[in-house]
Amino acid sequence: MRVLVVEDNDSLGGLLRSGLGAAGFTVDRMPTLADAREAAGSVKYDAIVLDLALPDGDGLTLLKDLRIRNVPTPVLILSARDRLEDRIHGLNAGADDYLPKPFSLDELVARLNALLRRPPSVLPNRQCVGNVAMDINSQEVEVDGRRLDLPRRERALLRALLRNGGRLVTRAALEEALFGFDDEVGSNAIEVYIHRLRKRLEAAGASAAVHTERGVGYGLVAGRTAP
Repeated sequence: MRVLVVEDNDSLGGLLRSGLGAAGFTVDRMPTLADAREAAGSVKYDAIVLDLALPDGDGLTLLKDLRIRNVPTPVLILSARDRLEDRIHGLNAGADDYLPKPFSLDELVARLNALLRRPPSVLPNRQCVGNVAMDINSQEVEVDGRRLDLPRRERALLRALLRNGGRLVTRAALEEALFGFDDEVGSNAIEVYIHRLRKRLEAAGASAAVHTERGVGYGLVAGRTAP
C-alpha cells in the first residue's frame, strides 16, 4: 500500500519512511505543503500521514482541500499539537485519526492498518480470481485456502491486479502501485516482478496466472497460463 508522509523534519521523515517501509508500505515523503499538494494530485494514495506545522503553511489546509474535493483517502494527523482542542479541530476538519508527537512507531502502524481496514464501499474487502484470494486491506494472500507469503512488491503487484477484477492494468499504473517517487525503477522492473509472481503462484498451485497483453497491460486471469 502506498502512503504519503508529509513531514518537514528530515530526521523524523527518514524514521517514518524506513519504519513504515519495514511494515510493508511504499512511502513517499514530502517536506512542504506545496510538495504534498502536487503528490496528492498526481498519485492515488491509500493513506496520508500529515504533520500540521509545515514551513510553507498549515497542514490542515491540505486536509480541507482534499475533503472539499471529496477525496476519500484516509488521513492520519501526526502533530506536536497535542491539546484536546487541537485534536478535536483536526478531526472536525476531516481527519480520520490524530496521533500526537512523541509517538510509538508500532502504534502508528497499528492505527494506519486500522484505517485501511475500512474498505471503500465500491470494492469487496476480499477479492478472488480462480483459487487465488486476497484480503485487500490486510494483504493476506491464500491459494486454495492455504496462506501464501509474498514479498512486499509482489504482494502490491497482486493487489493491484486483483483490485481491477481481471481487467488489464497498464505498466504505468503498476509502477505507481509498486514504487515511490524516490525509488529507482529499471526499464524492466515490472517484468521482473511479474515473472517472480507468476513463479510463486504456479508453485503454490494457483488456478490463475498473470496474462500479458503486449502493448496494453497485464491482468490476472483464471484458468489461463502465462503469458
